[in-house]
Amino acid sequence: LLTIPPSPSLSGKPYVQEKVCQEYKILGKENFRTLTIIANSRKYSNGTFEEIGHLVREIVSLAETCCADGADPSCYDAGSTALSVKSCSAGSPFPAHPGTAECCAHEGLERKLCLAALRHPPQPLSRYLQPSDRELCHAFRQDPREFADRFLYEYASSYSQAPLPVLLSSTTTFLSMVSTCCISPAPTVCFLKEKLERKTLSLLTLTSNRICSRFSAYGKDKVSFSYLASLAQKIPAASFEDLLPLAEDAAEVSSQCCDSMAEDCMQKKLLEHTAKVCSVLSARDGRFADCCKGKNLMENHFCILAMLPAPAPKLPEPPEPTSKELCAKEGALHATRFLFELARRHPSLPDAVLAKLYDSSRKLRGECCSSKDPSACWDSKHKRIEAELFPFLEKANQLCGLYNKLPFLEFKKRLRESLAQAEPEPSPEQLEQLLEQRASFASSCCLPDAPPLLCASKV
Repeated sequence: LLTIPPSPSLSGKPYVQEKVCQEYKILGKENFRTLTIIANSRKYSNGTFEEIGHLVREIVSLAETCCADGADPSCYDAGSTALSVKSCSAGSPFPAHPGTAECCAHEGLERKLCLAALRHPPQPLSRYLQPSDRELCHAFRQDPREFADRFLYEYASSYSQAPLPVLLSSTTTFLSMVSTCCISPAPTVCFLKEKLERKTLSLLTLTSNRICSRFSAYGKDKVSFSYLASLAQKIPAASFEDLLPLAEDAAEVSSQCCDSMAEDCMQKKLLEHTAKVCSVLSARDGRFADCCKGKNLMENHFCILAMLPAPAPKLPEPPEPTSKELCAKEGALHATRFLFELARRHPSLPDAVLAKLYDSSRKLRGECCSSKDPSACWDSKHKRIEAELFPFLEKANQLCGLYNKLPFLEFKKRLRESLAQAEPEPSPEQLEQLLEQRASFASSCCLPDAPPLLCASKV
């Protein structure tokens, strides 16, 4: 019901009750309630404040009743069963989820475990906008508890992919800052000081949300490729051998820390990773050297993430791997090396297009390497790839290159001119439609922190 559903091997009524009661007793009612708001706002990031509120009240009440000394041993099981029945009722006050109906087809413990495992996909873009200090204090003074609950909900649902310990730490220090500064004789000075102290934690929340969103959308291997391609575009002079270990290290950080309950996992591992990137790439490139100058490694990491691609280097056409190489034991590595070469030659190709290429490459290898004649299979696919794929890559590279270089209105003007000259000539309605579609893609997906799931659907 709370932070993570128990695995089926550990399930069974005593385990769930013991876990929740242990959490409740260690944290105390108020901290348990705070954690419940964060965990469920994060899990059901599309739920409304009222829906999350209903769920939190039920969970806290259940823990309070059933974790008390002398409570009936069957109390928790009966209460959680009633809660699952309520979740499956027609007018359920809890967050709606497309998978609820499937869970409700089960009975008993199976239904409860199924409901506990439901999660909303992450929101494409963060919706949390921090109000001004004056607005914060006004809302806080009106109703401190309502203010805290609403903030926890908005922040945790906006950064739902950040690891739970990072979210807990970030929200706790924010609420502490507001309650301290809003009663301070000099609120402005107080907020300035506190925000400076929170800067590293704020960046960690933002960055880890982005890292873990990509990890949840891509999985470990594809995250490694995505990071490799991004580095190749920022520092095209670096070799595959230099960048691959850094990309694999970044993927390792995601897989170890995105679901970890260890308090400092993400911060510790991310800072170690940043130190590695800086030690390998600072001497090679002035922009990396500038990002790595700072004393604060978290700021250095954020600087590297936000770095725009470098200009395209003058390089010969990359040698294409043969069907023999692609179907050999190291086939995946040969394919990744070729995609790396494409990325460094097309520095403005967005992550979503490269991710699609990665998927297509795996699919092609699967199809051709399992066919009777892999070589003939590759030859037939190759003609189509040359005719359709390479022109598409050039267009996507030009579109994002233009977007990254020009102010938005100038970008739209230039885009309109190039679309108007296309063959066959579009009608005024088609021109407007194409313009809006391309401009929407560019503004969402050409940036380094583009949301992976939203952009995959736009490619």
